[in-house]
Amino acid sequence: MNRETVVPVQAGWLYLVLDILCVLILIALFIVGTSGLDGKGVGPEMGTRCMWMLVPFVFLVIFLSAGFFMLQPNEAAVLLLFGKYVGTVKQEGFCWTNPFYRKMKISLRLRNLNGERLKVNDHAGNPIEIAAVIVWRVRDTFAAFFEVNDYIGYVQTQSESALRHLSSAYPYDNWEDERSISLRANIDEVSVALEQELQTRLDKAGVEVLEARLSHLAYASEIAEAMLRRQQASAIIAARQKIVEGAVGMVHMALEMLKQEKVVDLDEERKAAMVSNLLVILCSENHAQPVVNAGTLYH
Repeated sequence: MNRETVVPVQAGWLYLVLDILCVLILIALFIVGTSGLDGKGVGPEMGTRCMWMLVPFVFLVIFLSAGFFMLQPNEAAVLLLFGKYVGTVKQEGFCWTNPFYRKMKISLRLRNLNGERLKVNDHAGNPIEIAAVIVWRVRDTFAAFFEVNDYIGYVQTQSESALRHLSSAYPYDNWEDERSISLRANIDEVSVALEQELQTRLDKAGVEVLEARLSHLAYASEIAEAMLRRQQASAIIAARQKIVEGAVGMVHMALEMLKQEKVVDLDEERKAAMVSNLLVILCSENHAQPVVNAGTLYH
């Protein structure tokens, strides 16, 4: 629930002029008073009166000066009156308000949280290293100051907790099911899920999460080598599968062209031998060494 109340304040230039006038009057009274007490000018009686008149002007100058404050763009000030929340000022510039107000400034600018690398377990139980970059800003100044003890520390702690929870909800890679969401293959979906969970956690502190992205993702050192071999094996299997599919298509095309052009009439046994030879040639990693048959077709 947003309990922030934005209150207007007056520009401080008029009060600055009044403060300067009071200072000038204060100086004049001090000069006249001291000269009168020394027996010169207005006399001792008037000098004493001038010195007594200094007291209210001193308090007036202090009172006016205590009400001045300045706010930069995207900066706010929370006002407290003897411990009671009065409101929040978001009016930039040179301002003046009740001098009895306590003014606590807070930045409304965007902030980056570059999280440290965390060692956690993914959904499959594999140890991984993960880190995230979070862009956030204060949205509700009341909640940031009074709902949590330290809103900056709260953001850091909850960001780490949300990242740990997210890591346990998704596997590092979708080895078993390619349609499932994984941390490595679905960066956008994972970032959206992290941003939503962070926003839910940080609403209590009046913080708005604008973006959350993974900045580091890797297997932990103890299983990195084994997982690298697994990735290499998967890549080899996928490449072999493509090679076999292409070779079968080429063999089928060769047999169909020989049949259509009536180049040679092969029985089933010779077709099988030809298919075997072509597949060996097309799927082999080494260059084929042809053997020329100098005899007849069957000898």
